[in-house]
This record gives sequence, C-alpha cells and structure tokens, in this order.
Amino acid sequence: MIKVLVNGANGRMGSEVVNAISRDAELELVGAIDRDTNLASAIQELSPQVVVDFTIASAGFENTKTIINAGVCPVVGTSGFQEAQVNELKALAAEKKLGGLIAPNFSVGAVLMMKFAAEAAKYLPDVEVIEAHSTQKEESPSGTALRTAEMIAQARTRSAEKTSEKELIEGARGATLHEVPLHSIRLPGVVAQQTVMFGGLSETLKIEHNSQHRSSFMPGVCLACKKVVDEQELHYGLEYLL
Repeated sequence: MIKVLVNGANGRMGSEVVNAISRDAELELVGAIDRDTNLASAIQELSPQVVVDFTIASAGFENTKTIINAGVCPVVGTSGFQEAQVNELKALAAEKKLGGLIAPNFSVGAVLMMKFAAEAAKYLPDVEVIEAHSTQKEESPSGTALRTAEMIAQARTRSAEKTSEKELIEGARGATLHEVPLHSIRLPGVVAQQTVMFGGLSETLKIEHNSQHRSSFMPGVCLACKKVVDEQELHYGLEYLL
C-alpha cells in the first residue's frame, strides 16, 4: 500500500481527499493535517510516500518545495502556480529523481475538455474561456483556465483575429494570456465550471465541463497517488498520468 499524507484536510477539497484515500484499497492514509500544521515536521513524523496538498494558492509553491526537499512525492491540487515556479519545482524534483504532479484540475472530464479545446484550436484560433467557481476560491483566473490557454496557444497554427480593445469599463474584456481572453465568475452555489467558446465563419463551437460535486476530482487524485511513486519527474497536468 502507498502511504499518503493529506495537507489541507479540513478544507472542502481536503476532506473529500481524506475520504477517497481512506476508501481506496491501494492507499493508506497515514495523516490528515491542516495548513497551520508544520508540514516538514509532519512528513518527518509520519513518513508518507506521497503528500497531497489542497491548501491555498499563496502556500502552494512553498509547500511543494517542502515536500520535494523531504524526498516525498507531491500531488498538488492547490492552484495559482506561475510558470517560473513550476519550472523551478520541476528542476528540484529532477535533481532528486522524484515523481510528482501539479494538476490544475483532477477531473478526468476537465482534462478531456482541455485536450478537446487544444484540438479545436488548430482549426478555430478565435477563442475565449469563461470559468466559474465558488466564492471561496482564492485566485482568478483558475489554474484550469490558465492551463487551457497554454494548451490552446501551443496547438494554434495561426493567430486569432484582432478585436476592438475599447472598453467603456476597465476589465470588461477580461484578462488575456497567450492571446486567449479569460473571464472569471465567482458565485455561491458553483463548484467548478468552464466553457471554451470558439468562433468561426458563421459558426460557434462550445466545449463545456461542469463539476457538480467535489467528488468528481477524487478518481484523479487517487490515480495520481498511485502513479507518481513510479515516476522520476514532476508533471504539470493530470493528462501526463492518464
């Protein structure tokens, strides 16, 4: 059995992770701590093979460094990572020949949505992303939206058409990453939703994913815990382990 420590266990996602790992016959829950607990000390005391981190965006980078420096495989669902941070963590994991995963989204359906969007971008380069999460989400845009924009940019074979930049109210057109406009919605009653909308000559295409409950992310989390122990590098995106 693979020994797993959950960091952020008192949160909504963390509590789901604790339940999912406890029910999985191939995983052993050796500890469930909150983000105020000293992570390095908990790792030393409990000797996990994997640490799952679902804390807050502002703590994700340092937590992942702590996990890797302890010689343990990280499985990170905390979002808000910048490209430079991911690259630094990848280098650190490679130095230690340690497997791990940072996943903008653990839902298999969401990963497929991103892959389908990248495929569509080869033919329809004009695209915008609209994502919605609960009011508890700390950062905007979501990690899923950022990753989607990156995958679209890598897949495009031609640039999008130029649109008017005139805004009557600043921010009306949202943020932009790799020439992909991103729009964030934060409302009570929402778990996680994303629509990728493409426009072409006299047609539109929508690729949409909805998570109705946080349990939708758990198969991906459990899969990652089992896979990373056999890896020797840190991956960014669940698609690399599917």
